[in-house]
Amino acid sequence: MLTRPEKARQPLHLLKMCVGCDSIGDLESWIDESRLYMKRLGRPYEQLHTTRHYPKNAGDIIGRGSLYWVIKRQIAARQVIVDIRQFVDVGGISRCNLVLLPEVVPVEPRPYRPFQGWRYLQHADVPPDLSQGALAIGAMPEGMRRELAELGLL
Repeated sequence: MLTRPEKARQPLHLLKMCVGCDSIGDLESWIDESRLYMKRLGRPYEQLHTTRHYPKNAGDIIGRGSLYWVIKRQIAARQVIVDIRQFVDVGGISRCNLVLLPEVVPVEPRPYRPFQGWRYLQHADVPPDLSQGALAIGAMPEGMRRELAELGLL
């Protein structure tokens, strides 16, 4: 009996508020500080972001999806998720670490309302990366990019 080939599944992404960051530069600075701290301790560096809940669809995320960061009410950047690890913290609460590539990729800004925790983001709904053709936009100060996007001019 012939069967239809299974349709390849699209990667799944996560969306999270980047609390405490005012810009992509702030996020990159935090990553650099974390890397330097681990170097001073003599430990290998891994960028981890701890969250409370383990995604049920982790198989569609790990190695295929990205964590999209909402900064100042806009989806602004992403980082590739290379692993998701469950653990129990010192208080006995189950948590998970999102293991991220430290490279921050700016995306075309898109407004997004505040929320708590993380949300799934379907592949069809992700904003595109700032392309090579958008170098002028990428070189613009982030605040200006954000304002132009809010006005619908980007």
